[in-house]
Amino acid sequence: MSRFLMTCPLLLAIVSNTSALPQTLLAGEPNPALPPAGHNIHFRGSLKNCRLQFETGKSGHVAFMGGSITEMNGYRPMVCEFLRKRFPNTEFTFTDAGISSTCSTTGAFRLQTDVLSQGPLDLFFVEFAVNDDQDAGHARRECIRGMEGIVRHVRQHNPHADIVIVHFTNPGMVETIQNGDTPVSSGSHEEVAEHYDVSSIDLAREVAERIAEGTLTWKQYGGTHPAPHGNAICTKMIERLMEGAWRAPLPKDTGKSAHTLPDKPLDVEHYGAGRFVSPDKVKCDDGWKLHVPDWGALPGQCRHRFLDTPLLCTTEPGAAFTFEFDGKAVGAYILAGPDAGVVEASIDGREEKKLDLFHRFSRGLHYPRTVMFGADLPSGHHVLKLKMTAEKNEGSSGHVMRILQFAVN
Repeated sequence: MSRFLMTCPLLLAIVSNTSALPQTLLAGEPNPALPPAGHNIHFRGSLKNCRLQFETGKSGHVAFMGGSITEMNGYRPMVCEFLRKRFPNTEFTFTDAGISSTCSTTGAFRLQTDVLSQGPLDLFFVEFAVNDDQDAGHARRECIRGMEGIVRHVRQHNPHADIVIVHFTNPGMVETIQNGDTPVSSGSHEEVAEHYDVSSIDLAREVAERIAEGTLTWKQYGGTHPAPHGNAICTKMIERLMEGAWRAPLPKDTGKSAHTLPDKPLDVEHYGAGRFVSPDKVKCDDGWKLHVPDWGALPGQCRHRFLDTPLLCTTEPGAAFTFEFDGKAVGAYILAGPDAGVVEASIDGREEKKLDLFHRFSRGLHYPRTVMFGADLPSGHHVLKLKMTAEKNEGSSGHVMRILQFAVN
């Protein structure tokens, strides 16, 4: 037993059953500067491929996908700096695929456009626990379908890419953990990580436990969008994961090994074939227009990334279109603002389904979200008919729909 373990009673109690910890993290003397609660660092499978590329290929593509926690100046640039220092002779390409407010459902459909199209992928970090919880309010099924779709799509696109799933947290998730339960979002994403032998960082549980122990406060952590101190906790956990996995020298003549896909997915309706389809592919009546809205004349804020993007829009009840697609699920990535309406969707002439586009965050923001019109469809060719209704949410001021992309799986 290491001197560090012998002098740390809390960690000694935690690791009395060493099968709960990754063996690579137990080997050798841990760095005392790294967080001691290693039971929230889950090393699975291998992180050899990216290391081999960084060390011998002298280049690497590292991508980060998530919501505002990824988009902000937080853990992502800290991890980038760690990798630069760890591999000083490597030329890195870093992709920031964080988009505020978006959940794992949106992530599964934008993966090809925002990550996989950016070049061969070596290391991929993904976080959606907070947004699946507080923005989308997903049940387990949606959490699984989104995250499993992301992981399967990455694995199918490049079996050599290494993946790390990170669970950030919010006050409700902290309370859930301290009450002895597991949040739906992080718990579901952890199921995906276990099923696909993917490493994960359970920052949500780490923070909840440190707060309960009195070694951290929520204020010190920094809130749902962590302060530098909170992001540093996450980064140190990632560093420990990586350094543990990379502790031993690479064997001579070693090569990359393909990660395997399980024979059966957790959910056969996962969004692993998710993709965006441009709204210019639809057949519209005169009530729809593909254009850049005059955002200055509209109520509510629009984030800068969307200001110059053409959207398929209507403001008229009764305006309809048809959209033909091949797959087994269809939805739309939209901006739902203070004037968002209620639409009626029918697929292949089946019973119409009404969807309220207005979101609780729409009152002052043209809020990016993905709404699904139909899932669990037979795989094949389908026709979606969408019509704006005369109904609206009591909090909305209009009957508007603004479509960024169609989401097809």
